[in-house]
Amino acid sequence: MKSDFAAARLHLERAGHYLRGDDEASHTTLAALDLMIEAITVAQYSRHSADVVEFPGPAARKISYQG
Repeated sequence: MKSDFAAARLHLERAGHYLRGDDEASHTTLAALDLMIEAITVAQYSRHSADVVEFPGPAARKISYQG
């Protein structure tokens, strides 16, 4: 099963909208959410390394015109 990073990020961003209080707990929790959103974004857009397959060099193509 693959993770749905976009959905997870959306839910965390929505949760952040509810934490707009001026108290210390709201500020601390919002900062933690921001870190989680950043980590999810990095995971979503990171590219996994792949094996590169080398193809043989360009072959000389013979084009014959019949006419």
